[in-house]
Amino acid sequence: MNKQAEYQQAILDDPSVTKSKPEIKVRHKHFAGVETPDPPFRRLRGYAFDPSLSTRLDTAFVNEIIYQVRWEKKSRKRDEGLMPGPVGEYVEVVDYDPASECFYNPVDLSDELILAQDGLMPSEGNPQFHQQMVYAVIMTTIANFERALGRKALWSAGKNFEFVRRLRVYPHALREANAYYSPEKKALLFGYFPASGMRPGKFFPGGMVFTCLSHDIIAHETTHALLDGTYAHFVEASHPDSLAFHEAFADIVALFQHFTFRDVLRHQIGKTRGNLKSQNLLGELAQQFGEAIGNYGALRSAIVKENPQTGQLERFVPDPDDYKTIIEPHGRGAILVAAVFDAFIAIYERRVADLLRIASSGTGILPEGELHPDLVNRLAEEAARSAQHVLNVCIRALDYCPPVDINFGDYLRAMITADRDLVANDEKGYRIAIIEAFRGRGIYPRDIRVLSTESLCWPKVDEAQRFFKPLAKELLTHLSEFSLPLDRHAIFLKTERISQRLNMWIKSEGYRDLREFSKVAGIRFDFDLVGMRRSKKQPDLPTFQIHSLRPARRIGPDGRTLNQLIMSIVQTRDVPIPDQASNAKSKPRTVKFRGGSTLILDLATMRLEYAITKRIDDESRLNRLLTYQNELEMGGSLRATYFKDLDDMREPFAVLHRSTSEERL
Repeated sequence: MNKQAEYQQAILDDPSVTKSKPEIKVRHKHFAGVETPDPPFRRLRGYAFDPSLSTRLDTAFVNEIIYQVRWEKKSRKRDEGLMPGPVGEYVEVVDYDPASECFYNPVDLSDELILAQDGLMPSEGNPQFHQQMVYAVIMTTIANFERALGRKALWSAGKNFEFVRRLRVYPHALREANAYYSPEKKALLFGYFPASGMRPGKFFPGGMVFTCLSHDIIAHETTHALLDGTYAHFVEASHPDSLAFHEAFADIVALFQHFTFRDVLRHQIGKTRGNLKSQNLLGELAQQFGEAIGNYGALRSAIVKENPQTGQLERFVPDPDDYKTIIEPHGRGAILVAAVFDAFIAIYERRVADLLRIASSGTGILPEGELHPDLVNRLAEEAARSAQHVLNVCIRALDYCPPVDINFGDYLRAMITADRDLVANDEKGYRIAIIEAFRGRGIYPRDIRVLSTESLCWPKVDEAQRFFKPLAKELLTHLSEFSLPLDRHAIFLKTERISQRLNMWIKSEGYRDLREFSKVAGIRFDFDLVGMRRSKKQPDLPTFQIHSLRPARRIGPDGRTLNQLIMSIVQTRDVPIPDQASNAKSKPRTVKFRGGSTLILDLATMRLEYAITKRIDDESRLNRLLTYQNELEMGGSLRATYFKDLDDMREPFAVLHRSTSEERL
């Protein structure tokens, strides 16, 4: 009998053996000292959609799900690990209710009783569950971004470009039908309100509705924050597509996260018999919020829309003229959401065509009755794969967008280029499906003549290599700093330091050799243009900013690795608005006109692959901006609707989202 077996038998005979046999005790410590590894995920219960679906018999058993959130270990060190709140690496939940003037006790997700039951039980009346819900959805959304982009997510920098470690989250910040991301506060603020009595059959009149319990609203607002951390200038209303893109992209992320909930997906596949074109929960956003403010159904839908004359839901039929006529950000953004969802439906139908042929004996018409569970599972699997691919493309395309003045055509080109770079052979026709869907909604880029995959991809810039070599050589001196495993704070500090060095190098040493390169980057080193800003340290040079450096490592479905460095350069002009400048009694009002480029480099060689440019000297783009600004000044304009004063301009999403809800209240 070995010593461990002897010890176990001795324990049974006499528990005091640990005192009398120290040599065996040491052996016991050796066996007991094996550390248990941290689990990969923290399991937290929550709603797949919102609480209203848990009170409906048809959906009650699939609406409550378990989110698998990246494990954050509790730590005794200050400002590290997961602390009560929850307060973690990315998020700080602060549950103060200004209307009630009270703090709610913070939830400790590391409490053993909470861990043992997969988090707190879903409850509309428990503030600690509200804290758990926002944390689970925010971390799920962040994980989707990091997986697609191939790097860690950073929030937009604070004043004086300091690092913002955590996004603050206020689950009960407002007593109104609103929720929004605040670029000023670097925070998400969620409201709560009594439901409207307009549709008592749909919703309990006067019942309290908490926006912090809606997966769709939480994911939507988190996406605003993540997008602002990638491109800070996208929030500027420089084009009808600007705020519409922010709204649309946030809806796209929330919408396609529905397809990661497997039980919900199987339920809806079975209910629709695999036809995702018909009305279903997967294609709708914020059901509870929409009904609580008096809508016929969800706040927004990619499949159906409400007929204003009849109040009934009708199929969302594509109309290419909508993109020319609809200006309001939510309505315009819905066009982009519908285009992306149309592409997903086409991809999904192509992937399941063989399954439906088998199930229907080649007729394509499924027999009556419920679908076989095996068929439901296979259809759900294909829907999940298709949705995840489309979501990855949508997020990854951000790195292929210009840093300013985004429009839907630019985003289409970014999606096609991003997908081609990672998946060279489009065997399943995904890129064709995307092009066809955008064409059906009337969305075309301005600067192409042929609508094909080849023409939509951003062109390579091989001819610019000789102009780029001096800067590439300087970048190579910092290459090793991008290959080290770093935490988010270290990444921020290193990229900021490298950006400052490059900025100074270009201004002090390299700019004379980079005049030709400046054409590629879309910036200028002279004062021939109206409104060019001067550098304070070097008044003889116009100022410009290396906005960000973002290393990315992506792995394609065939195992191919794509290592890139994304570098954004932005330059600004202060251009007078003509109508204002002609008034001698008042100070001329100016508008910021920005130009620049997103430069995508091979991280191994620093070879320039793409220069996605909005030129600072593009007069036609400037004229469009001035025309748009004049339209905003007219009565009933977007500025009058959303930006009534300076505070509104600092908090664009607050007034933008409030207007949607107040129309019905």
